This record gives sequence, structure tokens and C-alpha cells, in this order.
Amino acid sequence: MIKRILVLVIAVQFAGCAELQKVVSQLPNGGSLSQEQIGNGLRQALDNGIKNQVSKLTSKDGFYRNELVKIVLPKELQAVDKGLRKIGLSNMADEGIKVLNRAAEDAVQTATPIFIDAVKEITFNDAKNILLGDKNAATSYLQTKTEQKLYESFSPVIDQSFAKVGADKIWSNLISRYNRIPFVNKVDTDLTKYVTTEALKGVFTMIEVEEKGIREKVGLRNTALLKQVFALQDKR
Repeated sequence: MIKRILVLVIAVQFAGCAELQKVVSQLPNGGSLSQEQIGNGLRQALDNGIKNQVSKLTSKDGFYRNELVKIVLPKELQAVDKGLRKIGLSNMADEGIKVLNRAAEDAVQTATPIFIDAVKEITFNDAKNILLGDKNAATSYLQTKTEQKLYESFSPVIDQSFAKVGADKIWSNLISRYNRIPFVNKVDTDLTKYVTTEALKGVFTMIEVEEKGIREKVGLRNTALLKQVFALQDKR
């Protein structure tokens, strides 16, 4: 029975590899590329996303000045923002938003090793699905492989960052000030959870930007292998 199972597993794996090779050989200029080369090309594309886009998020204002990923207030705190501005505390409200983005910038610095491990794990079947998949297939792969680990990594960093940049005190003061405004509905929220979730969204948004660029613009394919691999999806 064990031998039968092993034979079945090997047959399934072989079929998957054969399917990819069949697809590649049917594409223009595809026959000269091995499955390993295709996998390496897709790893390069994801590496570019990490290097060219995610790294930007770790710099000062990497989130705050980027409208694609800027973290704005959760719905329940938007009333706080409006309320403070009405009573002349716009600077305080602006600072409250800024420190949320600062915390996200800190947290993203922990992402690269997690991404690198996931990129190394791309299989032949992953490569086939990514190459012939949607415009964000590589990003979706990375998100599936890393999101839980990233959340677990980001959350404590964001919590510590709130203390480092003074966000905990700033928001305690902001919410306290707001809750003292007559006739408002008092608010409370888990900012660590919210910013962690938003930071993750921002990371994958920027990786998707890079992937889309590589898929659509030949000029962004900055290695010979990237040019060869993504030429396959251009002509399919």
C-alpha cells in the first residue's frame, strides 16, 4: 500500500512538471527555458518588489507621504479628528495620524527576512500558476505564504513603536480631549490591531505595484532572465 501511495505521489508531481513544460513549449520562445529558470525569474520579480517598493515604506514618511498606502483613521476615530479640528486642534489631529504611519514604517523593517524565506519556497507548480495567472498572481502567492507571520511580527513592533514615537500618549490625549467634548459619543479602539492590518495592506499594495510594472513594462525587467520569463506571458 505504501509503495502504491509513493508511486501515486511521484506520478502527480511528474504530471505537474510535465504540464508546465508543455505550457512553456507551446509559448513563443518558451521551449528554451527550463522550469528552474522560470521559477528563478519569478523569484527575481518578487525580490524586485521587496527591494524597490517595500524598502521605501521603511523610510521616514514612507507611508505618510504615499497616498497609495497612507494610514488614515479608522471609522470610529474619524469623529475624533473632525471634533478636534472644530475646536482648533488641527495640529494635534495631524500629529495623531502621522504617528500611526511612523509605527507602520518601523514594523515593515521586520518583513524582509520573512519574504525572503517565502520566495525561496516557490515550487514548479507555483511558478506555473504565477506565470499564467492574474496580473497580481505573484503578490497573491507571497501574501498567502507570509501574511500570518507578518502579522505576528508587525504587531509587537507597532506596539513598541507607539511608545517610542509617543503615539500611545498622543492618542490617549487625543481621545481624552475628544471624549470631553459635550454631547459626543465616547470612543475607544485597538490601534495596534488596526495599524498592523493597514501596514500589511500597504506592503502588499506596493509589491503589487512592482509586479504589475514588470508584467506590463518591458523596461522594468532589469535582468535577462526577467525579460525571457515574462516574454512568455506577453505572448500567450
